[in-house]
Amino acid sequence: MTSTQQTYSGSMLGEQPLTGDALAAYIAAEPINPAGLPTPYQHGERLTAAGTTVDPIVVEIVEGTLASVEMEVETAISRTSRSPMIRDAHDFRAGIHDRQLRKLTGRSYSALVHPVVRDFPIEEMREGDVFFHNDVYESEGGIGHLPDMCVTVPVFSDGKVVCFVQAFGHHDDIGGACPGSMPSGATSVFEEGLMIPPIKLWDAGRPNRAALRIMTRNSRMPDSLSADLDAECSACLMGARRLGELFARYGVDTVEAAFDTILDNTTEIYRREILSKIPDGQYVWEDYAEHDGVSDPMLHTQRITLTKVSTGGPDDGPRLIVDFTGTAAQAAGPINHCGDYVGGNFLKKWLAPILRNLADSPERMAELDVNEGIVPLIEMRFPEKGTLLTPVFPGPTNARTFVILRLLGVLAGVVAKAVDGQMPADQETIRYTGVYGKDRDGNDYLMREVLGGGSGGRYYADGEDTIHVVPDSRNLPTEFTESRFPFRVERLGLAQDSGGAGRYRGGLGYEKHIRMLKDGNFMSIADRSILACWGVKGGKAGRPFEVTIEPGGAHERTVDALADAEPIAAGEVVRIRTTGGGGWGDPLERPYGEVLRDVQWGKVSADGARDSYGVVISGAADNIAVDAAGSDGLRQRMRAERSAAEPFFDRGPGFAALSGDGSQAPAVDWV
Repeated sequence: MTSTQQTYSGSMLGEQPLTGDALAAYIAAEPINPAGLPTPYQHGERLTAAGTTVDPIVVEIVEGTLASVEMEVETAISRTSRSPMIRDAHDFRAGIHDRQLRKLTGRSYSALVHPVVRDFPIEEMREGDVFFHNDVYESEGGIGHLPDMCVTVPVFSDGKVVCFVQAFGHHDDIGGACPGSMPSGATSVFEEGLMIPPIKLWDAGRPNRAALRIMTRNSRMPDSLSADLDAECSACLMGARRLGELFARYGVDTVEAAFDTILDNTTEIYRREILSKIPDGQYVWEDYAEHDGVSDPMLHTQRITLTKVSTGGPDDGPRLIVDFTGTAAQAAGPINHCGDYVGGNFLKKWLAPILRNLADSPERMAELDVNEGIVPLIEMRFPEKGTLLTPVFPGPTNARTFVILRLLGVLAGVVAKAVDGQMPADQETIRYTGVYGKDRDGNDYLMREVLGGGSGGRYYADGEDTIHVVPDSRNLPTEFTESRFPFRVERLGLAQDSGGAGRYRGGLGYEKHIRMLKDGNFMSIADRSILACWGVKGGKAGRPFEVTIEPGGAHERTVDALADAEPIAAGEVVRIRTTGGGGWGDPLERPYGEVLRDVQWGKVSADGARDSYGVVISGAADNIAVDAAGSDGLRQRMRAERSAAEPFFDRGPGFAALSGDGSQAPAVDWV
C-alpha cells in the first residue's frame, strides 16, 4: 500500500490482529471519528508555555487543594440532598476542570464541561452562574442517560473564568414511561424522561424558577428532585468560592502553571510505568451485552482492537490506539452509549483506570489518579454512525451501563492477551433493583438501589466481595429502608459459590431477601443474567445475576433481568443474587488450606469445593477437614478429563446458549 491518506482504520480490522505492512498502514491511516469535534471552543491545550516551572511544594498544595475541594463538594451534596439514590447510595460524582476544559482531579470520574462552553461562551459567563444539562446527545459523551443531571459552575478570578466545578448524579425520577425513568423496553430517548440541553439554571446568583418548576413538574418525586438540585447547585457554588481563594492566594499564573504540571506528571507516570508494560503490537478481543430489553437475547458485540506503538505519543513517546470497529449495530432497546464525541474524551478517562492494574504493585496502583493527563496517550477510533457506541438520535440509552461497563472488561481482556494474563478477571457489572407502589400511608414510593457484586480474581489475590463499580457507592442501609418502605429485609449476605473458581477466586456477590408487607412492583435493570463474568488463564466464570420471587414456594418464579413492573403480592419474598467475579488461574492449583478456609467462612460449599476445586471435605459442622488423599486422586482425574486445548478465557455456559451454533467460545478467546 503506497498511500494511506484515503484509507480509514476500520476497514482493515477483523478478529485477527494485523502485522507487518498491514499493521504499519493501519497505524498511519486516518481514524474514523464520525461525531467529529462539535465543540468550537479551542480546548485541551496547555495554560502555560511548555517548560514553565513552578515550585514543587506549590504544586503539591494546589493538587491537595483540588482533591480537598472535590471531596468537600461531594460531602456537602451527600449531607444536604434528599433522595436515597443521591444521599444514601452516593450515586453521584464531582469534578474540577480548568478553563481549557481539562479534568484536573482523579479521585473519581465526572462529566464534561464541553457542551456548556459550546452553548455559553466563557467570555459571557458571570459570577453566580450555574449551568445545567442532562441531554445525552448534546452532552458530547459526558452524560450517559437522562437521570444523570449535571450542574456546572464557573470559577472566577479578577473577573475572568479560571476553572469549573461540576457535579452530576443519578436522580430518582425525571419523568418518562415508568417510575425511575429507566424503561427497559424503551425504543427512543423520548420515552426515558425530560431531556434538557445546556441551560443557565442560575443567572448571576438568581435561580431560574420557571426551569426548576418544569423539571419538578415532570418528576414523580418532585420534592426529592428539587432538594437534590438545590444541594448540587449550592455545593458547586461553595466549591467555586474555595477555588477562588486558591487563585487569590497564589495568583492565576502560578496556579495555572501548577495545573499544567499536575497533568504533565500524570502523562509521564502512565507513559513510564504503565504503557511500557504493554508490548508493541496489536491485540483483539470482544465481549457482549446479552439483551437490550426489546429484542430476544443475543450477543451484542463490543470489540476493542488495541494497538501499542512506541512512537506518536507526547514527545514522540508511546501511545495506545483503541479501536471499536466490530462493535455491534445500534440496539433497538436502551443499551446504547454516545461515546464518539470530542474524540472519545469521556471514554478515555472512563477506561483508563483499568490500565492501573499494570502498576508494579497494588499499593502503587492505588496511588495513580486518572485525570486529563492520560488523554494525550490514547487515540480512539470509532466505527461509523449507527453502532452501540455511535448511536443515532433518538436511540434510547437509559441502560447504557451494559455497554460502558462492559467496555471496562473488554479493555481488561484485550490487555490480558498482551501481558500473558497479568490483569484481573471480569468484575461485577452495575445493576439497579427496586420496588415501588403505595406506602403505609397510601403515598407513592420508589426504593431503588445499586447493589454490587464480586470483582475478578487477580494474579496475586482473590477478588473482592460485593464491591460497587461506581466509586464510593453503597447499598441502602436496612434500618433506613425498613423504616421508610413497606417491606422487611430478611437476609443480606454473601451469595455462596457465586465467585468463579480459580487459583485466585472471584469475589462473591450479594444475596438479599426482601419480604413485601404490601402489594407492590419489582423493577430491575441488570446485565450478566445469562453471560457470566469471565475467568482468565484457567480461571472459571462466576455465577450470573438472578432474581427469584417466592424461592422454594408454590408460586416460585424467575424475574427477567430487565423488568419495569413485576407484580409482587404482600407476603411474598424477592431473592436477589448478584454476580460473582471471574476466577484467575487454574482452580486445581488453589492450596487445600485456602479452599478449606473458604468452606469454613461459608464462601464456598462442600459441594463447590469438590466440583470446582477438586477438594474433598470431610467431617461436619465446626470440625471439617480436607481429605488430602481423596483430593489428590480427584484432582488427578479432573486434570486427565480436561480438553487438550482450552481458551484463555472462560465465559461459562451462557455463551454457548447465545452463540447460535453451540460454540463454547469465540475465536478471539484463544491466544
